[in-house]
Amino acid sequence: MQIKTELERLIRQACENSGIDAGEIRVAEATKAEFGDYQFNGAMPLAKKLGQNPRQIATRIVEALPENEILERVEIAGPGFVNLHLSPGWIARQVEACAFDPRLGVGTRSEPRRVVVDYSSPNMAKEMHVGHLRSTIIGDALANLLGFLGDEVIRQNHIGDWGTQFGMLIAYLEELGEGAEGSLQDLEEFYKAAKKRFDEDEAFAHKAREYVVKLQGGDVRCLHLWQDFIDKSLGHCEEVYSKLHVRLTREDVRAESSYNDDLPAIVADLEAKGLLQTSEGAKVVFVPGEETPLIIQKSDGGYLYATTDLAAIRFRVSQLGAKRISYVVDARQAGHFRQVFAVARMAGYAPEDVRLEHVSFGMMLDKNGRPFKTREGGTVKLIELLEEATRRARKAITQKEAYGPEELEKIAEIVGIGAVKYADLSINRESNYIFDWDRMLSLEGNTSLYQQYAYARIRSIFRKHGSEAEPAPVILEEEPERRLGLKLLQLEEVLQAAAQDAMPHYITSYLYDLATLFMKFYERCPILRSDVPEERRRSRLVLAHATAATLRLALEILGIKVLERL
Repeated sequence: MQIKTELERLIRQACENSGIDAGEIRVAEATKAEFGDYQFNGAMPLAKKLGQNPRQIATRIVEALPENEILERVEIAGPGFVNLHLSPGWIARQVEACAFDPRLGVGTRSEPRRVVVDYSSPNMAKEMHVGHLRSTIIGDALANLLGFLGDEVIRQNHIGDWGTQFGMLIAYLEELGEGAEGSLQDLEEFYKAAKKRFDEDEAFAHKAREYVVKLQGGDVRCLHLWQDFIDKSLGHCEEVYSKLHVRLTREDVRAESSYNDDLPAIVADLEAKGLLQTSEGAKVVFVPGEETPLIIQKSDGGYLYATTDLAAIRFRVSQLGAKRISYVVDARQAGHFRQVFAVARMAGYAPEDVRLEHVSFGMMLDKNGRPFKTREGGTVKLIELLEEATRRARKAITQKEAYGPEELEKIAEIVGIGAVKYADLSINRESNYIFDWDRMLSLEGNTSLYQQYAYARIRSIFRKHGSEAEPAPVILEEEPERRLGLKLLQLEEVLQAAAQDAMPHYITSYLYDLATLFMKFYERCPILRSDVPEERRRSRLVLAHATAATLRLALEILGIKVLERL
């Protein structure tokens, strides 16, 4: 159900009926309850375009509205604002139709697109750290959302598994000899030890550089050591993905190294198309409007991330058939992607009907507004952050209610991981955000725990009732009932907008409004009290059921689990 779409259709029909060439019609949610449920504010620009009085334009539109069951009344306010009040009966019928639908009335694309979502992308030389958190969480939520709406989603984990640092690492791994497997339990310490050897021992550094050449040349022994290292590193990533409840698997890995053989072909193709120029010995492409060129091949013959990214775009369009490619990468890479996308267009790797987008995000900061670090100033390992989240959630839960050991552990993980994910997804992804444990695990404000508590409270109503809700006529006589019913119907338009703009915080804002409206409804409209007429009780149980189902569905799209009791 997309209410805005239906209202825009009515307004467009009214414009046609009254002979007004309206162009694009936009209806928005009313900013205040006294302005109705939705507003059409297009009379002012139309008046300017047609050289007429805006209130007269608004009057002509309102008088020409076709007969419909959606609108209870329409008012003209001020210079020509059109306030649209929806019929409670119509809202009730739509809620009845959606409440027990597994998709809650949300449709799927009639023409699904193939979408590639490129996210997480850890460096195999090190363990995942907090710098990978936002890409992983945002990317997984976007992939879940697009898939739910009917797109064919291909998750791509473009891991960093190639380059000079791997010569150093495999040289050190071989130097350790038999039993070196145990030294990879802590990749961060292994990397530091290898780097120390590289910096302090020129003979080792020379050997490491030789290993880079051997690795790139396909030396069997070097490739075997390299593969062992990558497998171990991927195991660490999988542990993180499991704790985060994200859906990336080894099948989704499309490593940097997988494009190696295609890089000379990219250079040759760009040269054949007359796009390459030489600048200070390097092969580059000058992008219109950019001060510096995009380097494709260095003067020493080496390739860069740009070369690999162009190969990846060509592969994803020509081989995977992608029509939308979303790169969930931090905002500092904006210039890089702007140039790579421009060159991909110039070279014909991505036609205009393919959407290339950089889904950028800001930094995660501590309470002092500085980049999030350990007390010693080092990088925070992601697995340790998630374990801390579970520990803090366990402590917060045991202060409220007694649970058995197994149940406590399960609840603590769901609450803790949900808190970390929701805190990230609840802000505009383009903003930096403050990582604050206390706020994350608060029952107040727009937090995961607030949503989970609302869901658990609804489930407790049905436990008390002794059975689940059953389909019944929905009655919306009280204002809290009506507001809750209307909010339930807005799910699809919220999901569609979030998918279009790649903005998960649209969903969390909606969830916060929904949970808040339910709390007001619960306080003002008793459900199980003995003096509530049976038809009202059944109606309110349907509203409660639909609210719980909506909370669960939307949180699952965001990758957050719910709890039956809390």
